[in-house]
Amino acid sequence: MFLRSTVSRSHSLLHAKRVLSVGYNFQPSTKFSLSRYNSSLNVETLEDIDTEDLNKLLHPALLQKAELNNKEFKELEENISKGDNFNVNDSKKYTSLLNFVNIYSEFKNNLQEYNELKELYNEETTSEISNESSNKVSDEDIESIQLMKNEVIDELKNLIPTLKKNGLKLKQNLLPPSHPFLNNSCILELRPGVGGHESNIFTEDLLEMYIRYSQVNNWRYEVMSKTNHASGKGIIEATLWVNQPGSYDRLRHEAGVHRVQRVPETETKGRVHTSASGVVVLPKIDETDTDSVMLRKFKPDELRIDVMRASGSGGQHVNTTESAVRITHLPTGITVNIQDERSQHKNKDKAMTILRSRLAEREMREKTEKERANRLDQVSSVDRSDKIRTYNYQQNRVTDHRCNFTLYDLENCMNGTKLDEIIDAVESKETNERANELISSLSK
Repeated sequence: MFLRSTVSRSHSLLHAKRVLSVGYNFQPSTKFSLSRYNSSLNVETLEDIDTEDLNKLLHPALLQKAELNNKEFKELEENISKGDNFNVNDSKKYTSLLNFVNIYSEFKNNLQEYNELKELYNEETTSEISNESSNKVSDEDIESIQLMKNEVIDELKNLIPTLKKNGLKLKQNLLPPSHPFLNNSCILELRPGVGGHESNIFTEDLLEMYIRYSQVNNWRYEVMSKTNHASGKGIIEATLWVNQPGSYDRLRHEAGVHRVQRVPETETKGRVHTSASGVVVLPKIDETDTDSVMLRKFKPDELRIDVMRASGSGGQHVNTTESAVRITHLPTGITVNIQDERSQHKNKDKAMTILRSRLAEREMREKTEKERANRLDQVSSVDRSDKIRTYNYQQNRVTDHRCNFTLYDLENCMNGTKLDEIIDAVESKETNERANELISSLSK
């Protein structure tokens, strides 16, 4: 289990305390340091695993905000129990704060355990074994004490990652929403960039990576469109709908240029080639909610809809019926082409879905760029120099250049099982940057 129960930790703490104290006659006048025995016993020290003060995970201004939220939740909870003056808005507020309070409580418990374990480890051991015939501590007794300290180290090694993760989740909950599409599913558009045919092949590899990532998380998905390369290897374009609420918020950081460095199958001299693919991540707009402000209504003169015969491989259907659809949004020049379905109406519906998502993303990006002029959230070009991430097959390495995080497990990244580690690192950087902005505003 990822989280170990509080009961088991408390039991370990008490057990360690008994071993470090019971049965020993501690004499302040006879002090000794166990650190000189560490090398012979091959025992890790606190400094090896605790490289930062985790009491400073959250800025005091954020902790103060957390306490205010916690206080507000308790007041709402008290009103519920009394049934006094509790309206619909209070109910919504209570529901929104419930998740925060659970995270905050878990964080505080983790932090308390962390400090107790550190205090236990750092207790200065002064002793002389209750043995009238000896004035020295035997090596056997020293080893027993140090082994128990090693148990405390093991507890901290399990606790520290949990504490950091809960600290990050708490930060994210304290920050205002970064975009209006937190609960939306998403649409990923993938296209090859520079690098010739190898970029087509890599684009298909990325498509498979996102499909496998969806499978790992038990998310529904649908390939809305896919155009294969004439050679049969690689793709010219693909559109993937990840039909999971909240998937946009999770995958939005995948937007950008992905660079690959590897030896292509067609390379006879073993030279490493560099190519790139572009990924655009769009929020899927719920078209069933006709009252939603996000569901765009188009004026008759805003769209140009062209129908044509489908091209490419596909049997007798291809080039015989006008099922392919191209929709152009005239004010912005955005064009969507869909030809995957045999039905013209189905292709039109898919094209309208993608068009609405592109326009929603465009408006959100323009608003964000006005607020933060130095931030670029999507692909401006599919050039290698614009890269957000590099996949180096020779070194078994994936490096995200936005947060300088490197994962030496390319295979499990491409099969979706380790992609979360990279996304977590990018999210952590964004959260810390936004937290610093909030702290600055709260300090004014």
